[in-house]
Amino acid sequence: MQIDKELDARGLNCPLPILKAKKALTDMQSGQTLRVVSTDAGSVRDFQAFAKQTGNELLEQQTVGTDFFHVMRRR
Repeated sequence: MQIDKELDARGLNCPLPILKAKKALTDMQSGQTLRVVSTDAGSVRDFQAFAKQTGNELLEQQTVGTDFFHVMRRR
């Protein structure tokens, strides 16, 4: 999968990973993908809710150790 932009939100707690993702997605073109890395366990459900609310597509979520990866496609 091609990732157009990466965002490191490690060490940030809710709602900062979502706010940073929202800002990053605003600067992207429709169809581009964003990968966010977070250490906040709550970010898993936060990104699911964010995708439903905004219409951006949540393509993948993955946990590796203490890192949570979220891949979104800009609507």
